[in-house]
Amino acid sequence: MADRRLQVFHTVAKVMSFTKAAETLHMTQPAVTFQVKQLEDFFNTRLFDRTHNKITLTDAGRVVYEFADNILEMYEKMNSQVRDLTGEVSGSLVIGASTTIAEYMLPCLLGAFKKQFKDVNIRLQVGNTDAIVSMVENNMIDLGLVEAPVNNKNLEVEVCRIDEMQVICPIDHPLAKRSEVTIEDVRKYPFINREEGSGSRSVIDTYVREQGFSMSDFNIVMELGAPESVKMAVEADVGLAIVSRTTLMKELKLGSLKAIPLNPPLRRPFSHVRQKHKFRHRAVGELLDFAVAYCKERAVEQGFEVPDTDDKKRYSSHYDNKTTPL
Repeated sequence: MADRRLQVFHTVAKVMSFTKAAETLHMTQPAVTFQVKQLEDFFNTRLFDRTHNKITLTDAGRVVYEFADNILEMYEKMNSQVRDLTGEVSGSLVIGASTTIAEYMLPCLLGAFKKQFKDVNIRLQVGNTDAIVSMVENNMIDLGLVEAPVNNKNLEVEVCRIDEMQVICPIDHPLAKRSEVTIEDVRKYPFINREEGSGSRSVIDTYVREQGFSMSDFNIVMELGAPESVKMAVEADVGLAIVSRTTLMKELKLGSLKAIPLNPPLRRPFSHVRQKHKFRHRAVGELLDFAVAYCKERAVEQGFEVPDTDDKKRYSSHYDNKTTPL
């Protein structure tokens, strides 16, 4: 019901890019440009200044953006309150997830959620932890799911599962018969790392520092942007890697890789992230409740830790005190 032109303009103004707005809205860039042009024609003034591949809001654009922010939020509140009265859970949600969660946890979770809430439409944005947190901060998504600490006190972070990261190697590797390994053991061999901005990379870097080393002590032969690429490179005997146990169910079942726990163990939280003061659509609340229960159930089935109150306090404190950008 809300004016589509206003929604499109609002998204462009948030990300300051027609291209990024098109990706967020799942539209073509010409379609985004057309909607903004329609709104400019309606007001008979430019809303953006366009110079050297950069856009900025005009004075009129800033006024429209401020009102659009309030109008779209009021629309969501109206829509939610009416649906609360009718008992209906419906609408559209945009959620973002970092790569590991999006590829290995969300397909089953969202499939189960859709069976229970058929009238809720979900759009998924996938990126590394940095990208997802940025989307939450800029109000581009309703909910983010990430796999690394989040250093922003304006965001609400709720731990839903404790993940363990382990060393992986080919089944005939010299370390394959070990029941556990240390970082000292791992750094003696070629190593495959995740890309900058990845939640896994951030957690590994922090763990390595805590053990008295730095990544410069490693023989890093490759940096890759997806867990599947990392696992394939390890299977090809390019090097060792440290990955989430969540990603290894297939390989461990087939016996194509060996996973070895680290000593001390490397554990990290999987968390829901959203803006503290943003109006919460009822469907978001239903998804949060469903996801927490679902993750707890699957964690027990697969032998992962279920976060208790102490875990949540510890990781929340870590988020607040962390100074390294993630």
